[in-house]
Parts: sequence; structure tokens; C-alpha cells
Amino acid sequence: MKIDMHVHTKYSSDSTSEPYKIMKVAKKRGLDGVAVTDHNTTKGWNDMITAGKEQGIEVVLGEEIRIKENNNSYEILGLFLNKEITSNNRDEVIDEIKDQGGVVCIPHPFDTTKVSIDGIENLVKKIDAIEVFNSRVISQSYNKRAQEFAKKHNLGMIGGSDAHTEQEVGNAFTISDVDNLDDFKTAILNRETRVQGKLISPLLRLGPKVARINKSLRKIF
Repeated sequence: MKIDMHVHTKYSSDSTSEPYKIMKVAKKRGLDGVAVTDHNTTKGWNDMITAGKEQGIEVVLGEEIRIKENNNSYEILGLFLNKEITSNNRDEVIDEIKDQGGVVCIPHPFDTTKVSIDGIENLVKKIDAIEVFNSRVISQSYNKRAQEFAKKHNLGMIGGSDAHTEQEVGNAFTISDVDNLDDFKTAILNRETRVQGKLISPLLRLGPKVARINKSLRKIF
């Protein structure tokens, strides 16, 4: 299976991607599945499930949760969830994900334009996986550091586009030689996955900024 493990829909404040368009692109690009990982919300789950059934694409239910503690600001990806995460405290978020039988992942951990994690080594025993390829980082060196970190600490590895526009879907994905989502989750936990991907063009990075402006204008007018 090939699954893009990090995709945002219009239910993220910085994305305008329609679920049905996401799934059409996913099918066109030969993906077997997409993980919906909107920022601090699960409102896109039902739309993605419906669109996935129409296109024959599996859906991994997830959420990207912002964590702020002391001088740190970063995100945690909860994957293979069944309900929304209610906390924004690091340890409580991790506990909620694991109580649901989900996978705890740190996305783009070394991209200093997005996150600031002092002492990431302190998270090693609490998490399951690292996003070792993210298509939106500004330098491939960030992905390389993430992969080295995952290998050093024997963590699972995933890849995702971090798509905020439909055309980004499938720019990065995770591969496992399995044929269902349960086995795919197990493959991540057992460190039996591979990743492929490419970085997006600088112009596509403007997508979230445009989305925020459009949403703000809609509220005004």
C-alpha cells in the first residue's frame, strides 16, 4: 500500500482543499490511501470517508495537534484515531492517542520554520514514529536529519505531503507490503515501512497564506 500520511482539508484554517478533489488526485497518482490530519479538528473525517469510498481510496483518520510548552512549539500527529483529541497538553495528547490504539508521530521535527523542539530526545520513549519525509520543508536537510534521528532511536518512519492544496497530494507517501490499514499500522510500529517523495515548489508554499486571506475575507463580506 502507498499512503500519503499527512494531508489537510478545508477544515484546517490554512487550507482550502475539498475532500472530493483530494481523493480524485490521490486516485490519479496511484495512492491506496490518504491520512486526513487537519489542525486540531476532525471535522473533515466524514467528508473524507465519503469521498474515499467514491474513489476507492482508504482513509486513515488523524489529527495534527499543536503543543506549546515553555519555549517549545511543535505538533503531534495522531494517526489511526477514532475520535477527536481534546487536550493540548503533550503527555495528555499522547495518552489520548494511545488510549485509542493510535500511532503517535512527530511531523517535520527539524524544520525550524515550523517548530521549535528543545530536547526532542526526551520524547523518544513516548512516541511511535517520526515523519522522515515532508514535502513542505524548505530544505531536504531537515528530512535527512529526521530520518537519521528515527534510525538512531529505532522509531517508525512515515512520509507525507503535508498537502494544503489538492495538487500537493501524493508528493510524498509511505509504502508497506501489506493490503489493509490494520497491517499498515502494524508495519509502522514494527519499522517495516519505506518512504518516497519530492519537495514542493516555493510558489505552492503560498497556498496556506492565500487560504487564510480568503477565509478572512469571507467572514468580513
